Amino acid sequence: MIEKIAHGLTRRPKLVASIAALLLIPSAIGFAATRVNYDILSYLPQSSESSQGEKLLEDPFKMAATSMLIVENMPAGYSNRLIQEIQDIPGVSNAIWVSSMVGIQIPTDFIPANLKDMFFSGDATMMVIQYDHPGASDETMEAIDQVRSVCNEKCFLAGFSVVIKDTRDLMDSELPLFVGLAIVLALAAMSLTLESTVLPFIFLTSIGLAVIYNFGSNIFLGQISYLTKAIAAVLQLGVTMDYSIFLYHRYEEERGNYEDKRDAMAEAIVSAFASLSGSSLTTIAGFLALCFMRLTLGRDIGIVMAKGVLLGIATVILVLPSLVLLFDNQIDLHKHRALIPSFDKINVHILKHRWVFVGLTLLMFLPAIYAQNHAGIYYKLDESLPQDLPSIVANEKLKSDFDMGTSHFVLLRDDISATDMNQLENQLENLPGITSVLSYHSLLGIGIPEFFVPDEVRTMLKQDGWQMLMVNSKYATASQEVSDQLSQMRGILKQYDPSALITGEAAMTNDLIETSAVDFNVTNYISMAAIFLIVLFVFQSLTIPVVLVGTIELAIFINQGVPYFTGAEIPFIAPTIIGCVQLGATVDYAILMTTRFQEELRTGKSRDEAIHIAATSSDPSIITSSLVLFCATLGVSFVSSIDLIGSICVMLARGALISAAVSIFIMPSILSVCEPVFNKTSRYWRTTPPIKPSRVAKALQSAANRLPAGKKADLDGGENPQAQNELASAEPSFSQLAPEENISEKPETSSGKVSEKKKHFAVFKRSLSHRKTKAPTDSGSNSFPESTAPELSDAEKAVEKELAKTH
Repeated sequence: MIEKIAHGLTRRPKLVASIAALLLIPSAIGFAATRVNYDILSYLPQSSESSQGEKLLEDPFKMAATSMLIVENMPAGYSNRLIQEIQDIPGVSNAIWVSSMVGIQIPTDFIPANLKDMFFSGDATMMVIQYDHPGASDETMEAIDQVRSVCNEKCFLAGFSVVIKDTRDLMDSELPLFVGLAIVLALAAMSLTLESTVLPFIFLTSIGLAVIYNFGSNIFLGQISYLTKAIAAVLQLGVTMDYSIFLYHRYEEERGNYEDKRDAMAEAIVSAFASLSGSSLTTIAGFLALCFMRLTLGRDIGIVMAKGVLLGIATVILVLPSLVLLFDNQIDLHKHRALIPSFDKINVHILKHRWVFVGLTLLMFLPAIYAQNHAGIYYKLDESLPQDLPSIVANEKLKSDFDMGTSHFVLLRDDISATDMNQLENQLENLPGITSVLSYHSLLGIGIPEFFVPDEVRTMLKQDGWQMLMVNSKYATASQEVSDQLSQMRGILKQYDPSALITGEAAMTNDLIETSAVDFNVTNYISMAAIFLIVLFVFQSLTIPVVLVGTIELAIFINQGVPYFTGAEIPFIAPTIIGCVQLGATVDYAILMTTRFQEELRTGKSRDEAIHIAATSSDPSIITSSLVLFCATLGVSFVSSIDLIGSICVMLARGALISAAVSIFIMPSILSVCEPVFNKTSRYWRTTPPIKPSRVAKALQSAANRLPAGKKADLDGGENPQAQNELASAEPSFSQLAPEENISEKPETSSGKVSEKKKHFAVFKRSLSHRKTKAPTDSGSNSFPESTAPELSDAEKAVEKELAKTH
């Protein structure tokens, strides 16, 4: 099947290229229609208490998102007009200021103390704005824009939804720079390591198509996270470039065997399909391991990237051959020498001191693991943003002026008695760090008659059997103090209402911390186990997976331990992503060298000679692959103002170099030292595995075995030497095959290469020729002219009968 597809693709390159270009239209439509989610906290498990509380805020309280507006040095009349304008903005469900509760006519000094402390601070006053839709929805983003438009320069809009809005605007402005710089740097890397100045543009065109197809197909997921949108394109570029390079190098090898370059490309497609299908499994396994995170952000990244790898392979197999054939003359015209130095002498030195390198490897594990486990991690999402963003400035002002580091939203049944509510509120107010508690009961408790409470305040605090408390805290989100505070609050609330829920940014971030700690271990173990099994299956060995996965894990430990030595903090999601992606994407470096090592051993070379050849021949491919991944991801870190994105890309870039260095300088020594162990714990390590006979060969042997002894002797002894030769050729011995023939069979091509399957059908064809030439000389005679073939022997009749059954 693949042979027919390859033949068809190479005969109509212009048609294939045109179809690939037309597919960009639906992909662009799908890309534009795919929603981007900028709220990382929305990916928390739905079973968490904070997520359940968020659902109640959305319905029935219609408080899906909340922000605080600070107005400085403005008269009360301005603030009152402003609050009324905000209430009329589409998407705003409610806007609360002190005038909503006691009226604007009451002097500030006569306002109850708890309301005054909550809404006033010096010359500044604060308003609470609620929105109809979730905090990261397009409707809320538009409402925030309109709120800002009616405010003057002395107004500061704070809150998590506003942070999301600024993140979205910043991300949209920087994304074109991400991709553009990644392309430029990847072109520079490929121009140095490839043999043609035109070839990098061909490769980037092919991968660009795969990236657009991938983003267009995300419409079937409904939405993707902004983190996925930021890193998916450059990561897909970095990890799938190898496939294009492999196909082109195979094409160059086959051109010497064929007169028609289209046949050479068809053969390259067939070979590349088998190789890429296997080599991509480790990368796909690394990405799919992210899908096992309870934080569903991992599933978002994992599915998009695994799909991207599959589409990358499909584009390399189906589209890239046509592009290469169309621009083949230009590629040859602009060839130059690749600027990759030879590692021959370095490898001689490395192998001469192999035990030293093995010892250093073992010694590096302990400090690398210690550094990885003690690297600083931050969970507060706004720490990854520029501190001069309007939302960050407003949040700091809210904290400094109103002593509000964060706000907790507590949801309780509304049938709790007034006595119990008094006790509950007093206990909450007495907790360390709590600055104020606002509830429906507290409003009535300060002497406001129930009928006097405005409807908008009542509906904000009581709905459908639930009541909401707004508890303000001076502790910062993601701090140990706020975590202890939340734990104390839960202990108090559960005494009065076992179904009580706490939500808000701090509560959700606390759940994020607990979830991420579990996710990191689970995904790392799953990715290691999956890749271990893949390597075990490929090499049929128990020890090779341990060595290869363990060596790349060392590179990962070193990469994740660097922040410990530099004193930097990394975002919470980075270790999980790096652990899976770096292992899946760079273990191919080790597999490449190990495969070549095994091939050289199977040809009879000594261990030292085989590993030297394997290392020297693999190093250029490892350098090219790691440089492309390094350049593609490093460019993003140069441009991104969002540390969450920049840190991940820096670690990906650094991880590519560390994995390459480990593969080039450490892996040859480890493979050489462990080779005797591989030989004892692997199947066919030094010998080529036997080839299973084809159906035709089995049929020939079965027919021969069923013959009587005398007839079998006729077949074997000389009456039909041709049939004897065909039976012999049907099961060739291993020692008679060249190494290439042991690995794969090339199909017959226009250059005159003969397929081995034709030999197997020789006896069958000869029997058919007897049928065609067999004709009586007259209607009443059974004699045959001299030119006709003799009647089939019993042996050949038996063979023909058996073959007929199989076909």
